[in-house]
Amino acid sequence: MPDLLLELFSEEIPARMQAGAARDLERLMVGALTDRGYLFEGIKAFAGPRRLTLVISGLPAKQGDVREELKGPKTDAPQAALDGFLKKTGLTKDQLKVEKTPKGDVYMAVVERKGRETPLVLAEIIPDAMAKLPWPKSMRWKPGLAVRWVRPLHSILCTFDGELVPFSFAGVSSGLHTRGHRFLSEGKIEAKRFDDYAQKLKAAHVVLEAEERAAIIFEGVKQAAFVHGLEMIPDEGLLAEVSGLAEWPVVYVGTIQDEFMDVPAEILRTSMRTHQKYFSLRDPKNGRLANRFALVSNMVAKDGGKEIVAGNERVLRARLSDAKFFWIEDRKHTLESRVEKLKGIVFHAKLGTQYERVQRIEKLAGEIAHKIGADVEMTKRAARLAKADLTTGVVGEFPELQGVMGRYYALHDEDDSAIADAIRDHYKPVGPSDTVPTDKIAICVALADKLDALTGFFAAGEKPTGSGDPFALRRAALGVIRIILENDLRLPLTTLIPMALRAGGASALEANKLDSVIIELATFFEDRFRVVLRDRGAAFDLVAAVFALDAGDLRLAYLRLGELQAFLKSEDGANLLAGYKRAINILKIEEKKDGTPFTGEFSKEHLSEPAEKGLAVALVLARSEITTALGKEDFAAAMRQMAALRVSVDAFFEGVKVNTDDKQVRENRLNLLASLRATLHQVADFSKIEG
Repeated sequence: MPDLLLELFSEEIPARMQAGAARDLERLMVGALTDRGYLFEGIKAFAGPRRLTLVISGLPAKQGDVREELKGPKTDAPQAALDGFLKKTGLTKDQLKVEKTPKGDVYMAVVERKGRETPLVLAEIIPDAMAKLPWPKSMRWKPGLAVRWVRPLHSILCTFDGELVPFSFAGVSSGLHTRGHRFLSEGKIEAKRFDDYAQKLKAAHVVLEAEERAAIIFEGVKQAAFVHGLEMIPDEGLLAEVSGLAEWPVVYVGTIQDEFMDVPAEILRTSMRTHQKYFSLRDPKNGRLANRFALVSNMVAKDGGKEIVAGNERVLRARLSDAKFFWIEDRKHTLESRVEKLKGIVFHAKLGTQYERVQRIEKLAGEIAHKIGADVEMTKRAARLAKADLTTGVVGEFPELQGVMGRYYALHDEDDSAIADAIRDHYKPVGPSDTVPTDKIAICVALADKLDALTGFFAAGEKPTGSGDPFALRRAALGVIRIILENDLRLPLTTLIPMALRAGGASALEANKLDSVIIELATFFEDRFRVVLRDRGAAFDLVAAVFALDAGDLRLAYLRLGELQAFLKSEDGANLLAGYKRAINILKIEEKKDGTPFTGEFSKEHLSEPAEKGLAVALVLARSEITTALGKEDFAAAMRQMAALRVSVDAFFEGVKVNTDDKQVRENRLNLLASLRATLHQVADFSKIEG
C-alpha cells in the first residue's frame, strides 16, 4: 500500500514545543483519516528544531465507498425542516423514503457516496490539521494573513505514493523539496518517499529523530568528560531540551575560570543550565563540581571547536560574574534582617503576604514539634527564616534555588546546621522521586509549609479541579503523606488539619464552613493516599477498608493495610472473606425484611447446634484477642486471630440453618452473624472489599 510523507519546514521551533506538536499532528491526522473511513498500517511523527515530519504507511489509494441512512424530519414537519434536510443530503423530495415509527412517519434518506482518490482527501485534511495544531504560542508573519503558526513557515513537502499532494496553507504551496542543515548544507533537497527523505537529510547534516539526537548528545558529553578524567552529571530535562536545539549536535568542552569556583556549586550549575544549556561535569574522585562544562553546538567547526568554546566561555564569564555579585551582596545581610522584607511579597490575594504566611508556618511548626518531640524553639526559628531567601539576589535570578540558598545564608549567619538544613529541606519532596526530610526540625517545617497551603487554599475556595491544580495542592498532599509514612509518624490528619486551620486563623470561619473544609480536606487526602498506595501495589478497595477505620491516621492505615493484604492472599483469609460475604448477604436480606439491624448481641441459651456454639466461643475469644492486639498496634496478631475463625465459620455454614421457623433461634443466629461482622470490622471494613 502507498505511504504519505509530510514535512512542515519553518524557522526554529522552541524546543519545549516540539514533542507536543509532533503528538498533536499525529493525533489530528489519525482522527481525520478515521472519520473518513481510512485504515492504515502505521503512523509516526518526528520533531526537530526546524521541521515537523509525519509518515503514514499502508494508506489505501482510494477512499472506500460510503452508504448511510440518515433519519430526517417527520412527514408533517414544517417545510423549513424538510428543506434543511434536503440541503444537507443533496437529494430531492422524491428521492426520500418514508418510514413508519412509533412516533409517526419520518423521511429517510439513503446517501451513497463514491470514495475519492486519497490525494484529494489528504489535500483537504492536512491544511485543516495544520490550522488546528494547538501551539502554546503562535504568530502571524505575513501581512494580510490571519493564519498563525509557531514560527514563519517556509515550505511544505507532501507526497503520496511518491507523487505530489497539491494544496496550500498560509500562502505556502506544497512541493517536493526541503532543505538540510542551515549552515552545513546548501540548496534544496528533493524527496518523494520517506526512506529517501531520511537518508538525504542525514547526508545534509540533519538527524531526524529526537531520540537519536539525544543519544548522540549523551554519548558525546560522556566521552568528552571521560577524556578530561571527569564524569557527566545526568540531567534528563536538559538533555531533552538540548536535543531540540541542534539538528546536527556536536559536543565541546569549555573551562570555568577559577575565580568562580568559590561560588556554591548549585549557583554555577543552575546558571549554566538555565541561561546557557550547558552540562555540568564532576570529579568522580570527590563528587565535586569540576571547573569544566560541556556544551552542545549545532556546528562542525574546522578548528575543532576552539572559537565556539572561547565564545561560550566569554558569555559564561559574564553570567557567572552576575551570579557571584549576587552571592557576595546577599551575604551582607542576615536572613533574620530579610524577614521584614517578606511583607512586600504577596503570597496570594486571599492569603496575604509571605510574611503573614511565615507567621502561620512558624506557629504550626511549633505545635507539630510538640507532637513529635522536636526542639520547639529551633523549629520555630527555622520556620521563621524558611522563606527569607526569597528576597535575595540569587533566588531572584534563580527561583529554583529557594531553600538551597537559604541554607547557605543561614550557615553564613552561624545558625545551627539543623536549622539551615530545615530551610533547605522544607520544600521536600518536590516530586515522586525526591527524598523526604528526615530530621525532626525539617519534618516540622515541611509539614507546616504544606499544610498551611492546603488549609489556606481550601478555606479560600481555591481547590484543585479535574483540569487544573495551579497551586500544586495535590503535590503538597502527597508530600504530607510521604513525610508521615516514611518517617513512621503518629500524626493523624484529624489532628493536623484542624491544627493547621487554627494556626491560619481559619477558626474564625463559621462553624458549618469550617466543618465543610475539614471534610473536604479529609476526602482530598484519602484520594491522594489511594494514589500513593496504588503506586505501591495496593488495591483501592483495601485502602478504603482500612481508611474507614483509622480516621485519617495514615501511619496506622498503612500498617494495617500491609497485614490485611498478606492475610487476604492466604487460604484462610480468602475463605474467611467468602464466609463474611455470605454472612453479610444474609444479614442485608433479613435486616431489610425485619426493618431493624441486628446488633450482634446473641444469647448462649438459644444456641443448640454444635457448630453455632463453636462459632460463638470462637467469636468471644477472637474479639477479646483482636482488641488486645489492636491496642498494641500488632496487626499481624489481629490477622492471626481472624484466621483462627475460618474453621468455625465454615462449620457454621455447613451445619446450621439460619432462617429456622423458631423466631428466637433465627434472630439469635442472625445476631451471631452480626457478631462476626462486628468482630472483623475491628480490623477493617470488610464490606468495602471486593471479591
